[in-house]
Amino acid sequence: MQSRFRSDRRLTARMGVTLFLLGLLYVGFVAALLVLLKSWLLVVVVAAALLGAQYWFSDRIALFAMHGRVVEREEYPELHAVIDRLCAIADMPKPVVAVSNMDMPNAFATGRNADNAVVCVTTGLLRRLEPAELEGVLAHELSHVAHKDVAVITVASFLGVIAGLIVRFAFYSGLFGGRRDQNTAAVLAAVMAVSAAVYAISFLLIRALSRYRELAADRAAALLTGRPSALASALTKVSGDIARIPTEDLRTAQAFNAFYFSPALGREPGLSRLFSTHPSLEQRLEQLARISGELGEAAQPGRAG
Repeated sequence: MQSRFRSDRRLTARMGVTLFLLGLLYVGFVAALLVLLKSWLLVVVVAAALLGAQYWFSDRIALFAMHGRVVEREEYPELHAVIDRLCAIADMPKPVVAVSNMDMPNAFATGRNADNAVVCVTTGLLRRLEPAELEGVLAHELSHVAHKDVAVITVASFLGVIAGLIVRFAFYSGLFGGRRDQNTAAVLAAVMAVSAAVYAISFLLIRALSRYRELAADRAAALLTGRPSALASALTKVSGDIARIPTEDLRTAQAFNAFYFSPALGREPGLSRLFSTHPSLEQRLEQLARISGELGEAAQPGRAG
């Protein structure tokens, strides 16, 4: 089903280029394995099973990991009302609504398509945001659903999963496989080197795509709601409050950074920005300020959130 979220040709192009490059990388990777290794089928089968589980059950996995639970309208009427309104504006199916009892203010969307999606917010987010700010965050998450971001990232991650598993397989095979001749050791070393290189390249490509899709979701949310300043305010609040949460309390959440509205980091990534799942706060705010100017938002003070 086609939603009314404005189509994003730049996002589509970047997804296409990234998947094309990953496809080339995959072909080269398989060719290298065929030359170097004869018993890699089991690793590929295991990786494919993990990909399938992640693709089909990503909503349940994410909710379980983040202690989220599905909530009905009677329990959270205002939350349901905002999502109902945004889905009506965007002309898209309403996702399952969930809440995670966490003080960390955040939200995420998961699910393989719009008909099997979940949008989850934390109680910390609900406590901190004004209605217009919450609307901006939820529009951002619904944009991820409409643009099938979760499915694209899951499929794109497949190559990295295979490469990572093969590195581990070759490493432990070398450690516990008993005595080996020089040829076998050389093959194992070559497999580990190729797999590590493939993992590193695919990791960087996927992180670059992830950062751009966050900017695209911000842009889509701002245009859908007509209130980029509200989304900017939410970003500033959430990022500032996350930075004040003790680092040890953020560690359990960091595995899901790619899905969050704002990453669970105690500070801006600095030199590690190249490896970040999200663009910097400054980049996001600058984009929203430009959109606000384009929309002439100051001339629309009566727009409700």
